[in-house]
Amino acid sequence: MAKIVQMAHSVSAMKSMSAKNAKNAFGLLLDTARAEPVTIEKHGRRVVVVLSVEEYQRLRKHRVKAVRDAGNIAARKKERA
Repeated sequence: MAKIVQMAHSVSAMKSMSAKNAKNAFGLLLDTARAEPVTIEKHGRRVVVVLSVEEYQRLRKHRVKAVRDAGNIAARKKERA
């Protein structure tokens, strides 16, 4: 039987599955990942995180904004120098 376990991390808890369980219960992995990110472990080591398309797009948008903001800050500092 597939098993998804709750892992405690520094700020929040993330669900986790072994690679074998992820393969054998792919539907469960997809259903869970649509609700929250799931870490996949291989030989006891975290190797990937599966997350929904919506969460991925949100993270990408946040990253693009952060890079743009960093560029603007650098440009302002250069202008002042």
